[in-house]
Amino acid sequence: MSVKDFLKQRAVNISVGGHYTLANWFDAQGRPSTFACRTSRVSPFRMLVAVPVVGKVGDRVTSYFGDFGKLDGLISDITARGFLRELAMAQPKREKLSSKLDWLEKKQKNPSVPDGRRHVRIIPANPHSTLTFADGSTRGCFVIDMSMSGASVSSDVQPQIGMPLAVGACVGRVVRLLPDGFAVKFVERQTRDDLERRVVRPTPLSAGGAKAAPRSTKQSRRDPSATQRQLRSAQQPVARRSASPARIRATISATAREVHASSCFSISWTGIFTRSLSNSPRRAFRTATE
Repeated sequence: MSVKDFLKQRAVNISVGGHYTLANWFDAQGRPSTFACRTSRVSPFRMLVAVPVVGKVGDRVTSYFGDFGKLDGLISDITARGFLRELAMAQPKREKLSSKLDWLEKKQKNPSVPDGRRHVRIIPANPHSTLTFADGSTRGCFVIDMSMSGASVSSDVQPQIGMPLAVGACVGRVVRLLPDGFAVKFVERQTRDDLERRVVRPTPLSAGGAKAAPRSTKQSRRDPSATQRQLRSAQQPVARRSASPARIRATISATAREVHASSCFSISWTGIFTRSLSNSPRRAFRTATE
């Protein structure tokens, strides 16, 4: 079935986060790669999902959602940033899913129903954004959730803990690795009103999710005055700075120098960056994107 036809069918428009694996998509160690995903429309037979790695029509997908459990099926149609999947399950499980969808739909319509989660997370309406690294290169990413102090992200690259980078226009450091991505703590606390605008900045589709930017940090390492300008820029309030790509890269460079100067790590950020892209288990994505 096509996405166009599915949109005409009876289904529930609901956003539920989870993770998934694609058949024949493995990391350098031969293990299935896991990515974050989020539903946008669900029925007992099909599911429209936003994802960072789309796959192909006919690919088998195995996923897990906290509200639905483990689900298997095949991709029947794809979009620019997601896919439609057919749900393969026995009739008793399908009836259970139908009952669950009815309950979730009623909960959506009744704001008085309390949310039992211990920590309320902010899920952006558009989960697709861009990662910017210290050398200016970028990769498309999927924002799992976010807060004023950080964000959880899934992508086809896996940076090491401590690496400085930017999620959209928010500069931070990787503080934790997750089964389906990694967590970034922002250098500066964001405001609730500006959070989604600054975090969600999708990579243009024409770039295919990957764009090699000039290595602007090389000159700044040799120019002490440029380093001082970047450090002063990183210390200014966010509201007073533009969020241009050049400014984001300069702030990342300043953040990386702070990490090195504080002796938090025994190697320089350039070494971390080089090894993270050359040794990352998710380096296997190149075979599918090149």
